[in-house]
Amino acid sequence: MMLITRIKIREIILIFALIANSPAYGSNVFMPGNVLFSISIIALTVTFLALAFVLFKYLQQQKKFAQLMLSEQRLKSTVEGSGDTLWDWNIRSGEIIRINDKFNMADAPKGKIFPNQHCIHPQDIPMVERLLREHFAEKTAFFEASYRIRNSLKEWHWVLDKGKVIEKDENLNPVRMTGIVRDISHLKTTEERLNLFAKCVESLSDAIAIYDAQFRLVDLNPSYLTLFGGIREQYLHKPFTLPGYDARYIEELKLALKETEHWQEELKLSNVSNVMLPIEVTIDEIKNNHGQITNYVVVFSDLTERKKAESQLHDLSNRDRTTGLPNRNLFFTNLKKLGQQGTHHALLVFDLDNFKKINDSLGHQLGDSLLAKLAMRLNKLARQQDTFYRLGGDEFALVMSGTNDIHTITKTAKQFLAAIATPFKMASHELVITSSVGIVLFPEDGNTPEILLKNADTAMYHAKQKGNHYLFFNDGMNEQAVKRLQIENLMRYGLKEDHFVVYYQPKMDIKSGTLVGMEALVRFITPKKGIIPPNVFIPIAEETGQIIEIGEVVLDKACRDVKTWIDAGLFDGRVAVNLSAKQFSLPDLTTRIDVILQKNQLPSYFLELEITEGTVMDDPQEAIAIMRSLSARGIHLAMDDFGTGYSSLAYLKQFPLNTLKVDKAFIDDMNSERGRNMVDSIVTIAHNLELHVVAEGVESADQLSYLEALNCQTIQGYYYSKPLSYEEFTLFLRNHHAKKVTRPAFKVVANGND
Repeated sequence: MMLITRIKIREIILIFALIANSPAYGSNVFMPGNVLFSISIIALTVTFLALAFVLFKYLQQQKKFAQLMLSEQRLKSTVEGSGDTLWDWNIRSGEIIRINDKFNMADAPKGKIFPNQHCIHPQDIPMVERLLREHFAEKTAFFEASYRIRNSLKEWHWVLDKGKVIEKDENLNPVRMTGIVRDISHLKTTEERLNLFAKCVESLSDAIAIYDAQFRLVDLNPSYLTLFGGIREQYLHKPFTLPGYDARYIEELKLALKETEHWQEELKLSNVSNVMLPIEVTIDEIKNNHGQITNYVVVFSDLTERKKAESQLHDLSNRDRTTGLPNRNLFFTNLKKLGQQGTHHALLVFDLDNFKKINDSLGHQLGDSLLAKLAMRLNKLARQQDTFYRLGGDEFALVMSGTNDIHTITKTAKQFLAAIATPFKMASHELVITSSVGIVLFPEDGNTPEILLKNADTAMYHAKQKGNHYLFFNDGMNEQAVKRLQIENLMRYGLKEDHFVVYYQPKMDIKSGTLVGMEALVRFITPKKGIIPPNVFIPIAEETGQIIEIGEVVLDKACRDVKTWIDAGLFDGRVAVNLSAKQFSLPDLTTRIDVILQKNQLPSYFLELEITEGTVMDDPQEAIAIMRSLSARGIHLAMDDFGTGYSSLAYLKQFPLNTLKVDKAFIDDMNSERGRNMVDSIVTIAHNLELHVVAEGVESADQLSYLEALNCQTIQGYYYSKPLSYEEFTLFLRNHHAKKVTRPAFKVVANGND
């Protein structure tokens, strides 16, 4: 534009120059005779001046236009720099002009009232329309609304839309409106977070108070008023205080807070009802971006429920539910404290004999009731300074503090034993139980709770052998306990290293002298200790439960060996394997036996299980069910050690037995007439019940002759053979098979029997 302007000015100057240099433009121009020419010159000059005026106006207009364009450009740059959308709305036509339309609404269809109505969230449209109508009605100076708007990518943004009517028609109806739209999504997010935090603070059960940098209250939540009472206004702008604590304590608190920026303490504060409560007070500093303290936040946490829960948890972890007595955990804690005091005290530990029978026969609920009654009865006998504990199961302990007087301790032990033995009447049952007590002294028998309890258990174990008795611990007991532990460890190692082997003792038919079966007997042979007798390790194995694994080892090896002899044509009888009481009580006993038989491919016909009468008489009805299950599989059943326990003939005839074994003790006693009559009675009972009779422990010809006269079918014992190893028994079978004799294959004379 400036270039065009400069060209036009040069042309005008050139025209003036041509006129000035024209021959007609000289001294003769104003000559009287040349009037016409003079008029032409004047006309030309006027034209020139008119053109100059038009040019001047044109230049002025162009300058204003340039300034307007520059102003518009600056405005647009400013709007673009701000990120806002500037809009100008022709209300009648609905046309709208937008600058920096960051939401791409230019192509949006016209709305009923507002042009970008179709971009507004449906839930926000009623609010926008209401605010717009209020502004049109001049109820508000400005139209201002926050709402959600959707951009071209179908994304919702929160915007602040602010505008004003700038033009009206003759009827004062709005015809033009301008405004600005600003994206406030980040502000809305922040606002929502602040609202969320505010609601969280208000809904917290903990009382919260906010103080300024001078420790004057700024705000508090409803829980504060619930805890301490009053109204909000009475606390505002008041200095920080703690009910019941003086100004000196508050100053010390503030000094500690300055050093750590955090302060926390459990205090006793009175609530709105003037009840002292355990309250945990926590104070934290709030700093601005410059690290300057602006506020303090104080949180008051009522610990009443937590303390109650802790107390209940303490009771649960330190009190026995059944009896209400202190439990094993508290026993060790208190005994340790007592030991640290260095005073003499005694520990009495006892459990109930055969309590498992009560649980199994009458149920655990009645058993628990019995324990609770027992605890009440014994607790009354304890001195005020003594403490009675339940250590678990049917095991109890009494700690007698401040005494090592033997007379006092013995008197208490006797009173306990007598109280325990006094019958309990429960659910139409009169229950009589007995106990055994082990006693240790501190510090003579140990200086830690663990050693004292171990030695007391050892003394109790020895007292049990006497029955309903008490014993003080001595070093000899400890030596026996050590030996017992050594045997237990040897068995554990022996099971792992296969040190348990099976020996076999033949069972012979009295009349024919032929082999009809054998009994499998376990032998424990260790590399260093040699052979450990069965009467040494079996009782310990039964107490520890290792007898279950040992029994399965014996059964497995016996089935394997018998299968080998059957396949070789050397044997066609049955092998008898002892079944321990713990094995018999296993819930999956039959399954375990099935697995072993299948593993060795041995038909059940060749297996006989020997069960002691004590085992089946613990729970006869359950025993009958188990025995029937075994018998249904084709397994023969024999009752071992018959007559040594408390057999009931009423139950005996219900047991699905095949064989009755006469115990060795009765065979040894046949030298007397009374002994012979006892054996005669047992054999007669067996015959009347149609049971096969086996006499064990036969060692002499006289015993053999008398048993033959009683019509006892089978015998086993040293008269025919001692228990033999697998290799020895294989040789025995070969010799017996080869000779086909009716007399004994060989005779071994030895003392004792398995």
